[in-house]
Amino acid sequence: MNNVAARQFDTLWGHPKPLWMLFMAEFWERFAFYGIRWALTLYIVAQFYEGNAAGEADASRYYGAYLALVYATAIFGGYVADRVIGYQRSILLGAVVMSIGLFMIMIPSLELFLLGLAVIVVGNGLFKPNISTLVGKLYEQGDDRRDRGFTIFYMGINLGGMLSPLITGWLASEIFGTPQHQNYKAVFGAAGVGMLLSTVWFYIGRAQLKGIGVVPEDKPEDKPDAKKLAYVVLGVIAAVPVVYFLMAGMGAQTLAWVLGVLFIIVALMLLAEGKQTGTVQMHRVCALLLLFGFNVTFWMFFEQAGSSFNFLAQNLVNRDVFGDASFIFPTGWFQSVNSMAIIIFAPIISAIWYFTSKRKMEPTIPFKFGLGLLGNALGFLVLMYALTQLVDGNGLIPMWPLVLCYVLQSIGELCLSPIGLSMVTKLAPVRYVGLAMGAWFLSIATGNNLSGLLAGEISGETGMTVESALAGFSFSFYLLLGAGIVLLLISPLINKLMHGVK
Repeated sequence: MNNVAARQFDTLWGHPKPLWMLFMAEFWERFAFYGIRWALTLYIVAQFYEGNAAGEADASRYYGAYLALVYATAIFGGYVADRVIGYQRSILLGAVVMSIGLFMIMIPSLELFLLGLAVIVVGNGLFKPNISTLVGKLYEQGDDRRDRGFTIFYMGINLGGMLSPLITGWLASEIFGTPQHQNYKAVFGAAGVGMLLSTVWFYIGRAQLKGIGVVPEDKPEDKPDAKKLAYVVLGVIAAVPVVYFLMAGMGAQTLAWVLGVLFIIVALMLLAEGKQTGTVQMHRVCALLLLFGFNVTFWMFFEQAGSSFNFLAQNLVNRDVFGDASFIFPTGWFQSVNSMAIIIFAPIISAIWYFTSKRKMEPTIPFKFGLGLLGNALGFLVLMYALTQLVDGNGLIPMWPLVLCYVLQSIGELCLSPIGLSMVTKLAPVRYVGLAMGAWFLSIATGNNLSGLLAGEISGETGMTVESALAGFSFSFYLLLGAGIVLLLISPLINKLMHGVK
């Protein structure tokens, strides 16, 4: 079997050297992803609804469907890597396809814009789950550096996520002397360049992996050949119109049912593999699927960042920094707060896990997930306070509650997301690690699609108001609070199902 146990890597700062190559490849991919993430809903309203706030609900639903499909296609990308062309070729092909899609969305036509998003979705499905899986394969089973390695990798994600909105937000300002939405072409172009850099970086650096991920995991005797790659390329071409239809033709509500059915199919595949492997593996798959359910809840509310939080920042937040209109804080720059908080708090959270681990007091994976849900809930509590107590005479709230909300959500994210990536590589059946990683992203996809539907309800037919924002964010707080408390209470049961996995 092509696993890391037979390989020894030189270390850099206590971790295998290839981790840092993967870190930078992910950095540039995330630069591209976050470069367009903050701009999509604002661009759709400005370009295709002529700035009418009535377009906010549709923009949120498009955004939710796009983001859901970005993660849902990971299930197929994981399978292709596991069984057909290996992880390395999947990552490279996905990077090239994403680059093409990013340049396509520069064209100011709604149909071509959505088609470009579909191309990005398909490429991301091949890239995203497989580079995360490669990180897990750098560490042997039982290596206590694995969680910390994923946290470092997660910092690469967020370094790209922090810098990208700052740079692309500046590009979308009035520096060209044209209306802002026309300058989004520069935003999307910069994201395309970032994706090309990720492609080149991984292509050059993959030799460090010493053959890991070159061939499918369960068929190490199979050599990669042009025919298999050609079949996958044809599959990519065929998938683009399907994704376009799911996003533009079917709509977010129907997509929710499609994602639900897909998740059930994948869950049954994992359960069947677990049953064949034995009782312990079966229990671990059950624990995995339970945590996937709570993951859906987390991302349903966390991903308001690209939709309802964007419209909140644009319409209901006083962004006049000095009070004299000399500097208006760009809406897109709020998106950097999350990543900046991750970079600041990731070493602190990692140190806490390390400190508690040495004293045999480290919280279990389910308990960490519960803390993540509660951190997310606290962010909405801050917004509830602002929308009831801090609204000024112009119907605006200060900037700091939104900033603090992002910070609290980010701390919650650190308790859940990097831990989740590591958890999948520990609990999944060996033959289906890529598929299980795809299922992890499918649970995120389901949450993201629901986030778009929720954001659409918050904006309604006339656009976001103080009243609609307060109602939507109050609902978010109470549901997250309840889910977090339930998970903390049942975490001992889930921990039993994990049979000693930490």
